[in-house]
This record gives sequence, C-alpha cells and structure tokens, in this order.
Amino acid sequence: MTQPIPAYIGVGSNLADPVRQVRAALVALGGLKQTRLLRCSSLYVSAPLGPAEQPDYINAVAAIATELDPEALLTQLQDLERAAGRIRAPDGLRWGPRVLDLDLLLYGMLRQRSATLTLPHPGIGQRAFVLRPLLEIAPDLTIPGLSPLEQLLQQCPPPAARVLDEDSH
Repeated sequence: MTQPIPAYIGVGSNLADPVRQVRAALVALGGLKQTRLLRCSSLYVSAPLGPAEQPDYINAVAAIATELDPEALLTQLQDLERAAGRIRAPDGLRWGPRVLDLDLLLYGMLRQRSATLTLPHPGIGQRAFVLRPLLEIAPDLTIPGLSPLEQLLQQCPPPAARVLDEDSH
C-alpha cells in the first residue's frame, strides 16, 4: 500500500452559480479514488485575474491525502471539471470565465516541471485568492522553493481575496 501524500487543490468558479459549483467540487474531491478529503477553506471572493469583463470568482482550497501519483490526480481533477461543464478554450485563452477550475497547487513537497504539470502551481506565490484560503487551512505551510505562506501573502500584489459573506448567498 502506498503512503498517502498530502496535496492541496485550488477550486474556483465564476459561472453557473459559482458558490454551488465550488461547494459541489469540494464534495466531489472527497469522492476521488484513493483520495481522502482532509479539510476545506472558507469560500473567498476575488476579482478575475484575466479579462475584466467577467464576474468575480468564488475560490476555496481543499487539503487532501492521496495515493494517486500527480499525473493521475491531475487527470481526475480535469474529469471533474468536464463533468461540471467546463470547456477549455480551443484558442488557449487563459483566465477567462469558467464553470469550474481545479488546480493542483501542491503535491507533498514535490517540485516538478513537465509538459502537463508544474508543481508547485505556477504563480501560486502571487495569488491572494489561493494564498488566503491556503493559509486558513495550513498556516505553517511553506511552498517548496518559495517562502512561508504568511510571507508570500504579505508580498502579494492586488487583487485581494475576501471571505464570502455566507448570509448573502
């Protein structure tokens, strides 16, 4: 039996009832094979990273323990995105609106760069919408090759991420 590896998944949506999409994705992560959901952050609201003519995002981070290798986990995440209705832009448009975005942020302390997967996730150190929820569920975490979360968040450029007011949704 393989020893489970701690991993962190970024979850985001800004289409088709984003709060519902993110909550459903967090539940679905717990159903992945050879994977156990450990913890979920609060939901956060953030301005879009890409084109401004799109709705704000709802984001969260989930901590999991998985026996899947990183590539198999990535495949499972992409399957969940497709099941939620995500269609990847054929023109390679980045940071556009989406029903569901699942990013493998960290896989243990692994650092890798391949044609399909870079770990830690590229740009993780500059994204408050990832760092704030990650800090909430793993405050002592240091990003491999970077700095402790608290330090990264202090250096993070805008836009900021704020906790979603649950009463308004």
